[in-house]
Amino acid sequence: MTKIIGLTGGIATGKTTVSTILRQAGIPVIDADQVARRVQMPASVGLARIVKTFGSRVLLPNGELNRPALARIVFNDQQARQKLNDILQPLIWDEIFARVTALKKQKIPVIVLDVPLLFEQHYDKECDQVIVVYTSPQIQLRRLMTRDHSSEKAAQARIAAQMSLSEKVMRADYVINNNSDQVALQKQVASLINQLKNK
Repeated sequence: MTKIIGLTGGIATGKTTVSTILRQAGIPVIDADQVARRVQMPASVGLARIVKTFGSRVLLPNGELNRPALARIVFNDQQARQKLNDILQPLIWDEIFARVTALKKQKIPVIVLDVPLLFEQHYDKECDQVIVVYTSPQIQLRRLMTRDHSSEKAAQARIAAQMSLSEKVMRADYVINNNSDQVALQKQVASLINQLKNK
């Protein structure tokens, strides 16, 4: 039987790094962010719905989505963010579970769903277990400001737009603490991989 493992965390907590390590160990990872990009490509249903809702100001001259422009709209407006989620989440869900079905047919023992909104969009209900990648609020804020070259205010707004990390930790089966360095992170993920493959 195929086990479905959810992977989530907060913005800039290191979830992508954990996802990469899992892939390198040969575990298939379905990345919701990559799926989201696919359902917003030019000529897609997703992009047509986004433009209908937010107008052509969210398009680049070449017809692609202007992600920074859309991000500026939705991260400062909860209603706009909800509208975007209402457009994209059903499309993302369908694509993710089409891939899960295909992998199950191959009798893959473990599949990881890498989903930032795992709890918010109820993917956890479809998972056997959930991993949360955690950092302290101070480290998360510093990493996000460094990564995005953003102000403290902008970084805090992006963090505040997500479910709190402490709540995610309470709902997790496994917590990976990424307050330290890459070596410590690698060790925790290696231990987790052993547990996932041997249970």
